[in-house]
Amino acid sequence: MSVPPADQRLHPWSWLFVMLMQLRQFLLPLVALLVFGGRGDRDEMWGYLTTLIVIAVLVVISVLQYLTFRYHIGHDAISVRSGIIARNRREIPFARIHNVVVHQNPLHRLFGVAELRLESAGGHRPEAEMRVLKLSQALALEQLVRQRGQQPPPLPDAESAPAVAPLATADAPPASVLLQLDTRDVLRIGLLSNRGWVAVLAAWGASYQFFPRGYVGDVIEHHGREAFGYASHLHPATWVWVLAALFVVGGFWLLLRMLSVLLALLRYHGFQLTEHERRLTVSSGLLTRMRSSVARRRIQAWTLRETALQRWLGRRQLRIDNAAGVGSDDDGRDLRELAPLATPAACDDLLRHLLPRLHWPPARWNGVARRGWWRLCLPAWVIVPLLTAGAVYEVGVWGIVLLAWLPWSAFRAYREIARMGYHLDADYVAVRGGWWTRWWRLAELDKLQSLRLSRSPLDRLMGTATVWLDTAGATGSIALRLRFLPEGEARAVLETLNQALARR
Repeated sequence: MSVPPADQRLHPWSWLFVMLMQLRQFLLPLVALLVFGGRGDRDEMWGYLTTLIVIAVLVVISVLQYLTFRYHIGHDAISVRSGIIARNRREIPFARIHNVVVHQNPLHRLFGVAELRLESAGGHRPEAEMRVLKLSQALALEQLVRQRGQQPPPLPDAESAPAVAPLATADAPPASVLLQLDTRDVLRIGLLSNRGWVAVLAAWGASYQFFPRGYVGDVIEHHGREAFGYASHLHPATWVWVLAALFVVGGFWLLLRMLSVLLALLRYHGFQLTEHERRLTVSSGLLTRMRSSVARRRIQAWTLRETALQRWLGRRQLRIDNAAGVGSDDDGRDLRELAPLATPAACDDLLRHLLPRLHWPPARWNGVARRGWWRLCLPAWVIVPLLTAGAVYEVGVWGIVLLAWLPWSAFRAYREIARMGYHLDADYVAVRGGWWTRWWRLAELDKLQSLRLSRSPLDRLMGTATVWLDTAGATGSIALRLRFLPEGEARAVLETLNQALARR
């Protein structure tokens, strides 16, 4: 009988990374204690002494966490033991692990280590976080989880069961690269996105946190008045004012583009999508490297999306929704983007490769009746007149310019409903919509969890209905629904989907 492997520890430097993470959480209180702790006291050393005591306590806690953390790799599960006072033991079956994230910030890369997170379907927190492992050990453990998750659990025969190799990966077949982005592609992502607003809004919010209340607004108002007063004394012509306004707007737009490119480089540099044993893995990042993977069977829905600018340049993006509840849409922990930006042909090829039974794009889309186009612009026809009345009251007759939005909203609504449609076959259901920003969303019938037919008061007036399709974990910004269908057609579609679910 083989001897099972002993429990394993984290990397000897793991206590340092845990301490740094805790220090980051207590950074502002510690700074405030150093700056304001000694005011009014005769001896300012008490503030420094208290800070040192807090840091020493964090160091002790970090070391104790390292000493009490153990993990054990079994045949069909990983066992994790942790806790200083209250001891916890957690059994994580390989089949339950949905996503494996290998995270490396610049400090991790300096020490040659990585942080490993094991995430399951439906959880709001990782099943286990290992801070930190040697990089080679983290990658090997990721591959082991991937292999064990694809295999059925062994028979419970302790005498014949082989010993578990701790992290054996020598015989693993190589992964195939499905998509790889070079630097030009990443720069194109930044130029075509609006991620620069994230940095601007974050800087704006941080300024209100670090400076006294009203200080930022007073500075902007003061310097704005000085600049405007200086320009007024020069008595420039109207065309000079117009040119200056265009220069300011263009400069701000250029700043946003530069910030968007910088953020895109930080996030998508070295982007690579690979497939290994029916599991997809994405690795990317310039300073902080992130490696996230998901089993193909966990993917619940697929979304193709393209803005007007992306369409003009022949690009679109492919995103997925999976059966995990960990992480938000943009925190990078959960695999969401299979193709941040690629040609339409590349996105279609990816879909056809990953969904072999899918005939994409469909030869025929079922449209909806265009007579209900006005329903899409109804909110604008209610809100815009109210805003116009308030603007006229405040600024005079120029406020009536807001009414120009009404014909545009009507035109956009008519174009959107002309593109709306759905496709349903024996394996998949797909919907499409949008006009200025176009999208396609599809899901396998095997992944549908529930169906619902709803009718609003306007639906009852127009004789239409909406069919809602729900899949586990599909939480994308675009709902999977068939809108504005005639009631009879909607009920027929619902019955067809019900029969398909019953057969499965």
